[in-house]
Amino acid sequence: MESERKLTRMQRGDTTLTRLLVVAIFCSCLAAGGPGIDQARADQDANIEIGTRLADMLRAGRSIVSANQALIDNPEIGDKGFSGDSLVQQAEELYTERVGAPPDAEGLSEAEMALIEAQKEAMRRVVDAHQADINQKGVGFKGFIPAVFARLVNEEFTALVGAQARVRVTAPPDLVRNRKARPDDWELGILENRFLVADWPKNTPYMENLSYEGRPAFRMLLPEYYRASCLICHGEPKGEVDITGYPKEGGKAGDLAGAISIVIFQ
Repeated sequence: MESERKLTRMQRGDTTLTRLLVVAIFCSCLAAGGPGIDQARADQDANIEIGTRLADMLRAGRSIVSANQALIDNPEIGDKGFSGDSLVQQAEELYTERVGAPPDAEGLSEAEMALIEAQKEAMRRVVDAHQADINQKGVGFKGFIPAVFARLVNEEFTALVGAQARVRVTAPPDLVRNRKARPDDWELGILENRFLVADWPKNTPYMENLSYEGRPAFRMLLPEYYRASCLICHGEPKGEVDITGYPKEGGKAGDLAGAISIVIFQ
């Protein structure tokens, strides 16, 4: 846990910079003016805000799983006290440290608050559903790792609020380990033509208003980069089989690892 918290100041700075850059991008896009421009800008700001909150909360939850990985995989301990409520509480605390305010801070609309609460409930359900595995004695590696946690949480979130929003984690095709995480055409285009371009500002998301599943939607893709803790499974030597049974990608700290994809239906 301590190693994760040491990144707090830097991550908080990244989040602040990200939000400033996002606002700057959309202000430039909206500068042309026109009917309803103020409302359009307000709607866009709200979409950016809730999309960023959902991504940051997912990252916080994933970090808590990572910080508790040794506990989860300890074969000597039965009941580890790592419940859904425990994870959500720790994730909210970490989110607040990183961002400077809780995920359900005042100012959110009823619909936005419902999305945050649904995400927290998805986290609770996923961790609680895996208590038998997490608490199994005599078994070391349980397979309950940050990437698996994030995928299951996003699937549960979709089941809870599918008509309102989507959250998923994707990556460039050569880094995808689970077929469910393959990028769609829009995500692939952003990954290849934006995030992997040398002069793309690091940590800067990309977003558009367009149709998704036949409905008007706001789409946001937030880049993710390898950190030291990621390299245990995704680092060097490339091709060496990691603890999960997959060959390592040979990544280095700071390399693009993937992206969180957000859809907010309009």
